[in-house]
Amino acid sequence: MPSTIPYTRKPFASSILLWIRTDQPRQQGMDYWKGPHSGIISATPGFNEYRQIHLAETNPGLWPATAGVETAIPADRRIDGVAEVTFASVLSPLRGRKQTRLAYQDEINVFRRTLLYAGPPYSTRWYDVAGPGERTGARALIYLSKREGVGTRAFRKFLADELVPALANTGAMTELRTQVFMPWSEKLWDTPNVAHDNPPEQHFHASLILGFPDRPAHAAFFESPEVQGLSSHLASFASAVHGYDVSSALTYVKDGRILPHYEE
Repeated sequence: MPSTIPYTRKPFASSILLWIRTDQPRQQGMDYWKGPHSGIISATPGFNEYRQIHLAETNPGLWPATAGVETAIPADRRIDGVAEVTFASVLSPLRGRKQTRLAYQDEINVFRRTLLYAGPPYSTRWYDVAGPGERTGARALIYLSKREGVGTRAFRKFLADELVPALANTGAMTELRTQVFMPWSEKLWDTPNVAHDNPPEQHFHASLILGFPDRPAHAAFFESPEVQGLSSHLASFASAVHGYDVSSALTYVKDGRILPHYEE
């Protein structure tokens, strides 16, 4: 049955997966990203929203073990954070090229690997799942790899028509955002002096951000019978489901305006 879950927005967005340098304390790198590097990115013209998704240092994989699906996150590929960028229009990336060059130059100060994933224009979905007055107190970030032999159209249809409604209908969500990605290409974000290695068998094809009222609700969701039941069907479409615990989500640009202080 097609999804009837309402979405409030259908923006043009991209995500940059980030790995902090290992020749300095991790927290030092996370603080630099949160501070000086955020100022460079926030000043980029054409953003509707800029949000940093900081991932917990310990992240073995939140998604329950599922036969035939990689749910344990490989330690050597474990992501430290994600820059989530939403553009004002499809032409906005052209407006920000000068500022983006400054970001290119600054990456070496904090990151060892960066990978940009972009979706077709307006393929991102922000769903309206929060109840009146509900706020998000905990989040999880899920990355999905499409199973070999599953077509792109079938994968996207499963995401929109089955996975999203199943997640929303648990009643646990206060935030639900999805992105589907175009085939990954290093040329989209070939920044200097930083690694961009991404073997085909490790490519992602979609992501979801799940928000919960608090940490207990977050924990209960991943232990619930609903998620266990969903996993068996998910195995027909996905070869990997990497569930990350989010330590914080910091918004620096909102509705096209640079905030004086980030919002959590």
